[in-house]
Amino acid sequence: MSQLSCHVLDNTNGIPASGITVKVSRLGSFECLAEGITSDDGRVDFGETRFAPGNYTLRFLVAPYCEETFGQTFFPMIDIHFTIVDKRHYHIPLLLSPFAFSSYRGS
Repeated sequence: MSQLSCHVLDNTNGIPASGITVKVSRLGSFECLAEGITSDDGRVDFGETRFAPGNYTLRFLVAPYCEETFGQTFFPMIDIHFTIVDKRHYHIPLLLSPFAFSSYRGS
């Protein structure tokens, strides 16, 4: 079983994005397997939950953060789909700005 964490960085202001709710589910399912809120350093560690190989979705509910920080919301939520294939720690950063976002497999 694998572990999972994520990190949200506000690329516009060059700071971690805190207070964002993040939910994990199996791809195609609405059942939430784990949930957290980004800390002051923009991180969520789903350490208590173990993930079997398969396809998953991280859903970042960014609308409240974007409204407060950027004064508007273009992407109210961002879904990142990924595949767990082996036993390791998976870390998925999200880089956020008012009109764009990107993600990658972190370490």
